[in-house]
Amino acid sequence: MEETQAESTGKSRNTIENVSLWIEQFFNYKCYITLLTGCYSCQWQYGEWEKPELGSCCCSRKEQFFFLCLVTAFILSVLFLFVWVETSNEYNSFDWVVFLGTGCWFFWSILVLCAGGILTVYTSLLLLFGFLLLWERIELTLHTSHKVFIFLVIILCSFLLGVLNQFWKDKWLIAGLSLQIFAPFVHLSLITVMVIISWPLAICMAHLETEVKRRYMMDNYEHEILEKCNVFQRLRALQVTAGLSFLIILLCLYLMPLGIYSPCVLKKENLGPKPALFGHRGAPMLAPENTMMSFEKAVEFGVSGLETDIYVSVDHVPFLMHDYDLTRTTNIIEVLPSAASNHSSNFNWTFLSSLNAGQWFLKHKPFFGMKPLSEADQKRAGNQSIPQLSEFLELAKREEKIVLFDLFGPPPGHPLRNTFVRRVVRVILDSKIEQRLIFWLPGFDREYVKYMAPGFQHVGRLWSIEELTQKNISIINVDYKRLFYSGLRDYKKAKIYIHVYVINEPWLFSLAWCSNVNSVTTDNIELLSQLSHPLFFMTPGYYLLMWLFLDVASAIIIGVIFCYHWVKELRRERWLETTASADHLTDITENIDISHRKPEVAPDSVNLTAKNKKEFQGKKPTTQKS
Repeated sequence: MEETQAESTGKSRNTIENVSLWIEQFFNYKCYITLLTGCYSCQWQYGEWEKPELGSCCCSRKEQFFFLCLVTAFILSVLFLFVWVETSNEYNSFDWVVFLGTGCWFFWSILVLCAGGILTVYTSLLLLFGFLLLWERIELTLHTSHKVFIFLVIILCSFLLGVLNQFWKDKWLIAGLSLQIFAPFVHLSLITVMVIISWPLAICMAHLETEVKRRYMMDNYEHEILEKCNVFQRLRALQVTAGLSFLIILLCLYLMPLGIYSPCVLKKENLGPKPALFGHRGAPMLAPENTMMSFEKAVEFGVSGLETDIYVSVDHVPFLMHDYDLTRTTNIIEVLPSAASNHSSNFNWTFLSSLNAGQWFLKHKPFFGMKPLSEADQKRAGNQSIPQLSEFLELAKREEKIVLFDLFGPPPGHPLRNTFVRRVVRVILDSKIEQRLIFWLPGFDREYVKYMAPGFQHVGRLWSIEELTQKNISIINVDYKRLFYSGLRDYKKAKIYIHVYVINEPWLFSLAWCSNVNSVTTDNIELLSQLSHPLFFMTPGYYLLMWLFLDVASAIIIGVIFCYHWVKELRRERWLETTASADHLTDITENIDISHRKPEVAPDSVNLTAKNKKEFQGKKPTTQKS
């Protein structure tokens, strides 16, 4: 008796544990489905969703259209985010352009980056929830608010891409350069992604195959053929479409290196020396641009040259300034607000030298992610003023640094409107700096410069080899975005000294290094000076080894994944058939035993039956009249 009670107690405990486990699993599944339907359809109550038949569509035509719109919004947001991330080298220039239009300095570039990231995350998550609902074969019903947001995303991303294409077409060139240098790593990463995708795809293919076989084995197969003759075609079409698309993409990735050109995939002996660094307006990430502190900081990091911009005051004093007015980099709005928008050359040197050229730097911190300055550097930066060209030349002469500058002509009515070049040349010659250290870039009155200073090294633009030869120029200063698409190889064959501007990102600097560019102008001196070798550099042999190894390894892994799920599905199908046969045989056996089993009658029922029999025998039969 005790053993029986113990067994019954053990069975009840096992039953309770199984029920608890089932409840927990079912509850988790309910939460999972509720999360999907809540995020996609804003239906936060679990319901018994009717799953459409496998092979049929999981949503109406209207919902198919909105799902297509969601895919379009996702593609546009990803495209915009990719282009904007790759143009991070131009963020400071973008902020400056927006400042010229709005008069307000702000990290507009970072704001646009955050907006692009939010839009991409939103569309990605919504698309993921949609795919998971399709995986669970639950009908898609996109909420109205999501539909509105999707159309807003499409409109906003289309507008931003249109603006980039209209006003900053060179940003697309940067994206192309990034694809060049990152192509080998994108190739390897995409193959890894395909291996990950093969897992759910193999499960789906195996399920579709099982469903097709199950339908063929159904008793009402002929009826189903008559009623729904296209179900099998849909299932096979899904298999062929999914499998063939995956196979074609995989083969294209396997052969992708045959069409890849990456400058940083080359032999070590073909890698040139590290490009020389020119401080763009000094070191503008460490000190206020175009100030003596900025140039001294650049010298501390061992730059080969200094780049600046020159204007000439009304009293014939050349000074360093980039903008055509003084509002961004000085305190002229506080000192003389009525003249804040005047041209930089329309002031005398006495007034210019009295302006503070460093407080704006401490207030705005013009580059995102700048390192904090020491207390001494903060105090020094806050006391900077506009320097004369003669001060700048004295530093370059003492440190033996190359000087490269843009020379801006004064506005109409200026006393040196037509002779500003001669005034600047006279100041340079009076400084006694070695003429070989002057990279003369201005093209105005060049013949006079050659006559007065024959030792200056004249610099050209993105001109043809014939034009450079005709003008006897062997140095060019070009925008990096244009250079890599316009005759880089021809310039190298002609042994032209190539200088590019402005490069701040390490990957762009690595691209210039691998392309054997001679020197670059940069704002990010501190970071680029620390690079001892180009990033993303690899030899052709190493890349070939990685390519073949990853192709073979991924093919084997994908094959194993498909075989595993195929065999697993076959075993599951056989197990279900065996279980169904066993259950059917058990039911038949139980029915046979019940039919042949003698009924057992209780004693009380026997006595009752005998008594009823006697009573029945004592009664006279009654006849019914028809």
